[in-house]
Order: sequence, then structure tokens, then C-alpha cells
Amino acid sequence: MKGYIYYDEEDAIRNRWFIDELIKQGASNQLDVELLAADAELPDDGKFVVYRGRDFEKSQCWEQNGIVVVNRSEVNRVANDKLQTFQLGALLGIPSIPTRRLCSALDVREYPIVIKTTDGHGGEEVHLCETNAEVEQVMSRYPNRQLVMQPYIPHNSSDVRLYLIGEDVVGAVKRTGVESFKANVSLGGTSERFEVPSPLRKFALKIAKAVKSDYIGVDFLQNEEGVWLLNEIEDPVGARSLYETSELNVAREVMRHIHKKLFKSL
Repeated sequence: MKGYIYYDEEDAIRNRWFIDELIKQGASNQLDVELLAADAELPDDGKFVVYRGRDFEKSQCWEQNGIVVVNRSEVNRVANDKLQTFQLGALLGIPSIPTRRLCSALDVREYPIVIKTTDGHGGEEVHLCETNAEVEQVMSRYPNRQLVMQPYIPHNSSDVRLYLIGEDVVGAVKRTGVESFKANVSLGGTSERFEVPSPLRKFALKIAKAVKSDYIGVDFLQNEEGVWLLNEIEDPVGARSLYETSELNVAREVMRHIHKKLFKSL
């Protein structure tokens, strides 16, 4: 079956090894996969797209034309909107970091406060503010972007990310920031293998089942009382930390999952 992998141009360069591995593992699972250039139209022979972008409207258009998209557009929409992620957690009864829309510095009642762009990723658009002036400064950096605010949760600059393929938790890492309250590995943080406690596993599986995801990451923080709080859902989620901390061949398992998904519907 013919399919394509979509990446934005810059991300495709950075993730070339993983793309090649997906293509290789696809061939082992009866899937003929090619990279789709960011500015190219989807060829008529494409039956599915492994979508590694963040524009859910693009994947939504493909779905409306009968193309199977991995992950589906609704997963992409929720994962790339931190307010939607919080609302999903609340709906599912999962403890989550309280997240509110930020429209004015006057909306902030307590400090410190964490300010984020709603659709940011990689930790680069996350700011810890101690004063009203700092909030105003952050807001001035993103004049045309939606912002959200979250209370600062002391967490020793660490969080955990659970990786899910379908409805299975296939691995997890603990990430620790270096000289920053952010734990993102892309910002210089470190990662180590993490054994997932049962309650956390149940939370992550609840999310995967609710959104019908194919391959996502779910991030949690643990507060000072030991309570795990949902922080973010990642789509697309990177695989580097999982490769570095486990023996799992992520590309192989993702393509096996896609094969089962596609051929089950035939």
C-alpha cells in the first residue's frame, strides 16, 4: 500500500535518519512509503499519510478526501493547543496543571506564573515570570499569538514523558533540565529510562483511547505532594530519547501499528 511521510522542510532535514528508518520499516510491513515535500501536493496514489507537522487543517483536508492520516487531525488539534489539552484532561478526570487563557497582565493574580504560547513546542516559548512587568514583557513578544498561564509547579526541573503506540505504553523517560526549569531535551536537558507507575499508565491510556491516537507522547509533572499532573500531549512526538534509553525500535513498531490499522479496514 502506498503512503507518504509529511514533515516541514526544516524538520525533515533534522529528522532524516528517522524518516529513512520509517521508510525501511514500512517496506518490511507491505507499505511503500516516501517523503512528501512540504510544498508538494499529495499524489493520487497515496492511501495514507504519516503526518509529522502541526497544522491540523492540512491533515483534516486529507481526511475529508478519504486519506488515512496518522495521527488523525483531531489528535493534532488537541495536542497543539495547551488549553484544549487541559480541557481534555479535566473531561477525563485526569489531574492536570490548571491552564487559563491569558489576555492581560491583570489576569495574573499569583506569582510565580508560567506563560506559554498555546501552540508552542519544544519549550522555547515557555516563560517563568515573577512580576507583572515580566508578564507584560512576554506578552509583547507574542502580539498576535494566543497565550495561556499556569501556576508554577516546583518539580526539580524534571518531568516524565510516556510514549504510546496505539493503546500501548511502549516506553517512558524522565527528563531533567540543565540550568533551567524546563526539562526539554531539545534545550539541553537529559533523559533517562523511567519505570511507569500504574496510575500514570492508566492516565496515559485513557488519553490515547479518548483521542484515538496512533503515536503520541504524554508529559506529566509531579508536584511536591507527589501528585502526577498532566502537562502536555505531544504530536508529533520525537523518538530520540526513547531510542537512547531503551532497546525499542520505534520506527518498526509504528509501521507495524500502521499496517494493522490499514489492513484491518480492508
